Amino acid sequence: MQRAADVLVQLLISQDVSKIFCVPGESYLSALDSLYDQGDVQVIACRHEASACHAAEAHAKFTGKVGVCFVTRGPGAMQAAIGVHTAQQDSTPLILFVGQVALADRHREAFQEMDYAQIFGSVAKWVAEVPSAERMGEYVERAFRVARAGRPGPVVLALPEEVLDGPCPAAGIKTPDAHPPALSPAFVEALRVRLSAAQRPVLVLGGSGWNALACAAIAEFAQANQLATALSFRRKHLLDNESPVYVGDLGLGSNPALIKAVGDADLILAIGARLGENPTQGYTLFSRAETAQKLVHIHADAAEIGKVWPASLSGVAGPVEAAQVLRGLRVTAPWAERTRRMRASYEAFSSPISVNGPLNLSEVFTHLRSALPADAVVCNGAGNYAAWLHRFYRHRGFATQLAPISGSMGYGVPAALAAKLAVPAREVFAIAGDGCFLMAGHELATAQQYNAGFVVLVVDNGGFGTIRMHQARRFPGRVSGTELKNPDFCAYAESFGAWARRVERTEDFPAALAGARASKQLALLHLVTSLDDIAPGQTLKEIEKA
Repeated sequence: MQRAADVLVQLLISQDVSKIFCVPGESYLSALDSLYDQGDVQVIACRHEASACHAAEAHAKFTGKVGVCFVTRGPGAMQAAIGVHTAQQDSTPLILFVGQVALADRHREAFQEMDYAQIFGSVAKWVAEVPSAERMGEYVERAFRVARAGRPGPVVLALPEEVLDGPCPAAGIKTPDAHPPALSPAFVEALRVRLSAAQRPVLVLGGSGWNALACAAIAEFAQANQLATALSFRRKHLLDNESPVYVGDLGLGSNPALIKAVGDADLILAIGARLGENPTQGYTLFSRAETAQKLVHIHADAAEIGKVWPASLSGVAGPVEAAQVLRGLRVTAPWAERTRRMRASYEAFSSPISVNGPLNLSEVFTHLRSALPADAVVCNGAGNYAAWLHRFYRHRGFATQLAPISGSMGYGVPAALAAKLAVPAREVFAIAGDGCFLMAGHELATAQQYNAGFVVLVVDNGGFGTIRMHQARRFPGRVSGTELKNPDFCAYAESFGAWARRVERTEDFPAALAGARASKQLALLHLVTSLDDIAPGQTLKEIEKA
């Protein structure tokens, strides 16, 4: 009979897992040993558990498969927790396997012992500990089903040491996941009636579970009906941003004209989106009474419908199923001129603006969007630098954006690592602030080890920009804890063997970008910006004076 560790690995392969991200630990050595002879699964050993879990989450988001991360008990699990939280808020299917102390030592506060059900219970869909070797198959199969079902999300599965080494029956037969429900003909007819009566409708797309075919189908629906389409926070890749019906994204730093237009809409068709805090501008974009009259909500998980916003019409369906059904729906479009005005507003809002410093990020990201191929993957973490990226860069295809809805710093580099390993032929870029980058910059070592040649753009303004902006607004002139003294980022990157250049002026960026791309290797561009240019259209001095 095989070891439970062997059965675990067989199940990973049966579930189409091609990569696992980890930081090795003695608590799951048997699983690592079982992976030794499996050429079907690549083991990516990262330098920090937060990065490993973020890379696994990004891999899942990018490929549509379940992300898998292994970490050791105690400190390893705690450092991976941020990736679990990201997967929860981003609705990403992820399984975190955590080594655990021996069953005989449980509840004694053994070395690095933790109660994972208590620790992860509020941020994971299911947290469990495999109680015996012979039940390994049952627990792992359930973990995959739970991670994918309804609103996808993270599962945490603890693996006691001796359970991995115990005898286990062969892995069971892989059962298919429940097929997501589709929209009924009655729902589609009710939606057709609502759309036909509308004068100011807006389509909002978001959430997870999309694929390229679904995006093409919903684009056909939106464009045929000239339906103004907004994308939810950090979901800009769900519709070609050059489409005549794309009118902008809802999130942080959104176009004020778009916010007003969505608030004034007489029908909001939301597909996949939860309509959380950031897209609804802190839950102020509309009231519950308003959504009860004008919201049509389609989501894969019935529990998400009405959770915050009551809907006037709702349907339970995954985005793939919903998009295919809606693809052929046609109505008259008295709102066509309104859609054109909203598109014109978006184009003006996403055009370069003037800044005070010598390096203009609006020009940088405008050039980036014209220089890169349509399938380039752009990743970022959190910080004010991302507001420039989201406003001025235009995504032109599905799976070209990897960014955390959770607002986690340190995400961009692990995400770029995951994307480049998944599709080596595509160009991949990680955008990071100076604070964000140094939370995961050590993963340049991982990138070099596994030949992942992506490009990092480090936006360096010498401070924690977002917090500095809020500090200036609430406590002007009282700078506390938000200043940064940074290293030479080029020398740092070169110490890992990367190609690097420092850029201090807007006019020097195109040549530096061309050099980084031509290097065909891991590369870093150090973009030195002014702290005064704290956010698009806002200077630090203006905020402090307000």
